This record gives sequence, C-alpha cells and structure tokens, in this order.
Amino acid sequence: MNIALALYQLESELERELIFRNISFEKHDRLYFFETNYCPLFAQVTWINCQTITISSINDGMKKLKALGRNWALFSIGHHRRAQLIQEGLPKINHDPITFLAQHPQHPMGGWTLLNEQTIICSTETTSRYPLGKIEFIENKEVPPSRAYLKLWEFFTVHCTPPEPGTTVIDMGSSPGGWSWVLSQMKLNVISVDKAPLEDRIASIPNITFLQESAFALNPHTMKPVRWFFSDIICYPERLLAFVTKWMHESSVEHFVCTIKFQGEADFTVIDQFLKIPNSKIVHMYHNKHELMWWCRK
Repeated sequence: MNIALALYQLESELERELIFRNISFEKHDRLYFFETNYCPLFAQVTWINCQTITISSINDGMKKLKALGRNWALFSIGHHRRAQLIQEGLPKINHDPITFLAQHPQHPMGGWTLLNEQTIICSTETTSRYPLGKIEFIENKEVPPSRAYLKLWEFFTVHCTPPEPGTTVIDMGSSPGGWSWVLSQMKLNVISVDKAPLEDRIASIPNITFLQESAFALNPHTMKPVRWFFSDIICYPERLLAFVTKWMHESSVEHFVCTIKFQGEADFTVIDQFLKIPNSKIVHMYHNKHELMWWCRK
C-alpha cells in the first residue's frame, strides 16, 4: 500500500489524478491510501510500501518506530495528542530552513500516522528526504522581485545538477526577472526574454542580456546557441508543449526546464504528452502552486 499526502488546497487535483489513473483510494484527512504502486504528481510526499504496526502503548509505538528507522515525520489524522507524544519520543528531525544548493539530508525520512490508538501505519521509503516533503529556504528578501525564484532554488537543490558556470542559457517569459536573477547568480550567461521589462536591479546585472520581445515569436535559427531553456511563462499547457517541441527540433538546446501551469483543472492527457518526450520528468515541487515542473535532456 502507498499513502500520498495531498497538497494543501489541491486535494481535488490528487483525487482527479487517482481517478484518471483508475486507482481506488481511501481518504483520511489529507492522506490518501491506495494499493497501487504509484507516486502521484499532486502529492506533497508519497509513502511507499507502507506497513501496519500494532502498539500497546505510547512507549511501544516509540520503540517499534525506532526499530524500523531513525527519521520519522508525523502527519496526524486523529488521536493527535497520543500521536504527538510518540513523535516527541523519537529522534529530533531538522525543520530549519536551508540554503540554496545545500547538501541533501544524509538519511532517509520516514512517514507515519496513527490510524487509531493501537495502530500505526508507516513507511521508511518516501519520495522526499525532507519532513513531509516540506522544503523551506533561507530566503533573499532584498533582490528577487517575487518568490518565483524559490522554484529554481528548489529544483537545483533537490532535483538537478546545475549547469556549469559560463554556460549560455535562455529564460523565456522572464519578467520581472526572478529566474534570470537565480541563473545569473549561478554565473551563467543569461538571455532573458519577455515583452514586459525586467526590474531595473535585475536588468542591470552584467551577465543578463535582455530581449524585450515575445518569447513565442522568437526564431531559434536567429539566436546564438544556448544549452539550457528555462520557462516560467504563463500559458496553456498545450501552447507550452508546442513551444518546447519547436525549440527541440530547431535549436541547439540540450536541457529544458519549464513550469506547466493550469488555469483550470490539471489536464492529465497533456501531462502524459509531456512525459512521452524522451528523458522527461515531472514533479510537483513544494514551491509550485497549481503547476508542475517538467524537465528533460534532449
């Protein structure tokens, strides 16, 4: 059995995803129990191959969880005081904000809940090494013009090795400039494209070249070679799919990193079309909202 923790206020999307995949589920608060070996996109974290443990007391619960693993994150769905007392008796886990490109946690993070007074459901195998998939950063509140930069921070800290310094990259639909700022701080040569201007403090960064024009109208054949393509552009998923397909066929880009944004309900048919692109991955990161992060290496 797997258990998925639904994203706060996006529970309906997780339910739609499971129904789309023909997966039956049982809901307990924001936890969704199902028998299929599947890790949903619209989950904050998924606990894999869960097991059920019978306990006789709080101390017995502590002892049995400790015997299985070191790090445990609780999501409480009932008997909250009893569950919290068990959690307090387990080794402390670090909830402190991290720095950009911080080293990954060394040990796996388990997840557990108390189903009733005598029953723990838990897994030592989860989809995140951070407690309940929650990743907080020590934020830069002075320079970035919006909090969108945190998506790239999370992407490169958790999911992908950054480009080598000096690599030429393109940031499509870049205004007001949060992603271009992150890329510039990584010592990349950034071509930043948008019809709307960048914030002045971003536009003045020396390794950012700003093109004030439509990203969709840009001709790949007239551009200097770029190795990475970034997009946090607001558009329908179908238009983004056509956009990246064009650049895949007509440019030297090797890596694509894009947010797939949904104005209404998530379209899982289009999501599957993105996943059919060779070497593609899609995740919902902690700093995504009603969107997904897609990336691939051509």
